[in-house]
Amino acid sequence: MDKSQFFYRTVVFTRKAGIVALADINNPQESTKLEEWFGIVISLADGKHTLGQLVDFMRQQYPQVPERLDDTLDSVIDRLLESKMLKLNDKAVELPYYLAAPIEQLDIEKAQKLIEEDGYTVH
Repeated sequence: MDKSQFFYRTVVFTRKAGIVALADINNPQESTKLEEWFGIVISLADGKHTLGQLVDFMRQQYPQVPERLDDTLDSVIDRLLESKMLKLNDKAVELPYYLAAPIEQLDIEKAQKLIEEDGYTVH
């Protein structure tokens, strides 16, 4: 996996009490909790950082790096790519308003309007 690529989310998400979940912009109270590793990657997938920076950041979270951390991250990234919740690009990506922050930080009406204007569909 090319760690120089930038990674970005393609889903609306929520982050409450440290738990990351997929959110429905048309029904903001509804969410689907993500497995912890998926949630970490999705919440960090802002389009401004590379996969290498993600790995470095995750390594810094531990006093002693877990032996299989890189393998775990590769597996999580592969699965998120397969599900189309995550995409890669050679250059930094500016996320649209409705993907740029957790749903609780968005103006829901503005997000809904922009989604409609962009023709964005949930992946």
